[in-house]
Amino acid sequence: MKSRRNQAMKRIKIFDTTLRDGEQSPGCSMNISEKIEMARQLEKLGVDIIEAGFAIASPMDHKSVQAIAGAVTNCTVASLARCTKGDIDAAWDAVKTAKHPRIHVFLATSDIHMEYKLQMSREQVLQRISEMVAYAKSFCQDIEFSAEDASRSEWAFLAQCYSNAVAAGATTLNVPDTVGYSTPQEMAELITYLRQNVTGVENVDISVHCHNDLGMAVANSLACVKAGATQIECTVNGIGERAGNASLEELVMAIHTRRDFYDAETGINTRQIYRSSKLLSNITGVPIPPSKAIVGANAFAHESGIHQHGVIANAQTYEIMNSVDVGIPQNTMVLGKHSGKHALREKLISMGYELTDEELESVFTRFKVLADKKKNITGSDIEALVLHRRNTAIGSCRLLSHVVNAGDGVPNTSCIKLQRDNDVLEEVAIGSGPLDASFKAINRMLDMDIKLESFSLNAVTDGEDAIGEAVVKVAAPDGQVYTGTGLSTDIIESSIRAYVNGINKMMEATA
Repeated sequence: MKSRRNQAMKRIKIFDTTLRDGEQSPGCSMNISEKIEMARQLEKLGVDIIEAGFAIASPMDHKSVQAIAGAVTNCTVASLARCTKGDIDAAWDAVKTAKHPRIHVFLATSDIHMEYKLQMSREQVLQRISEMVAYAKSFCQDIEFSAEDASRSEWAFLAQCYSNAVAAGATTLNVPDTVGYSTPQEMAELITYLRQNVTGVENVDISVHCHNDLGMAVANSLACVKAGATQIECTVNGIGERAGNASLEELVMAIHTRRDFYDAETGINTRQIYRSSKLLSNITGVPIPPSKAIVGANAFAHESGIHQHGVIANAQTYEIMNSVDVGIPQNTMVLGKHSGKHALREKLISMGYELTDEELESVFTRFKVLADKKKNITGSDIEALVLHRRNTAIGSCRLLSHVVNAGDGVPNTSCIKLQRDNDVLEEVAIGSGPLDASFKAINRMLDMDIKLESFSLNAVTDGEDAIGEAVVKVAAPDGQVYTGTGLSTDIIESSIRAYVNGINKMMEATA
């Protein structure tokens, strides 16, 4: 195939909806501080647009969109809104302080949605699009219009909907495959049709938003890029409702690796991909599958002898990407208990982490504790320390000590000591196992009725002294579920820390 690397590449905008559509994935809810942290990482990653939320959905959603709008400066910040004045008012109020605000309005255009959900005629839908896009335009210059269920809409009618949106002031037209029904060829043909039949389309961006119900979200999105789309909507790790959304890391690296085929490029800093993926996993407690493309633990691993021999001779025999290019940390510099703060800072800089003096002090303190337990500390260990969350809100609890007694034929007991503000609390409980006893002791001392929904434990580093990360989901009496994470080489300790972390989030949300 003839190389096109020297020709001008078209620029594909990356619209990240991790904090809106992605958060709708079961178990992936985030609090405001976590959303802000993720938004800042997305800014480092270099996404063009951050869809911060659905402002009208709840007061908390509005507050989080507003907070993100004030926290980032380089990215456009968008809020989703239905084609109603109330939604648009709320969206604008939430994003108006952003340096680059966008209002993203949507209305369904498929016959099944119009008949059963909207109970509107085609004429009413066309009129509503014109009126509400124009209304949004009265607040903001950057307006995106999405035709919900576009891939199952009648094409001529869909083209008229988009033409009305452009005439009313839309600057981006989004073509969603809302239920993940389409195929790459169909999506490409639809984009081609719209480019030929939407009035004013040459003056706007064409975006695609593909769901993964049939496992084709990334393929569908890339087919649209080839057909002329200039914006892709996606999420980190592909999280989202049902089977999820198109995966940002897969889309970006496909375009990056196959520039010769797609004639396209993005503004993404690929070395921030792995960090973004790990941060999201750490916040939500949803692990990255080992065989996940680009960021999975096995993505650059070779077990076959034939593969190993080829990679040793020339990495390109079996690797089409370099792990360094997506930011996977290299363990070339090993630190130990005698390493100082300067060495730790240099290691963090080489890994791409920019920490304030206060943040460095916190990591260094935990680094020294870990160094007493492990002979050698690798880049993966340090990454785990940096990514691991610590709740510092007023009133939050801190684990001071734990003593457990467990065995076959003896009562499983646990003595837990916590600090809450200036108070030191201590309680002993008996349970069916050491963790059950520990969690009961914590519930008793805090006088809280908490239900453990799920528990998992993963080794985040290698070796017999590997760091274990515990992830718990705890439910408050009102049914709201909170995710807690804990980190330690002692799996009992990491589990208790995860439980306390989840409770801290619960108390912060209900304060």
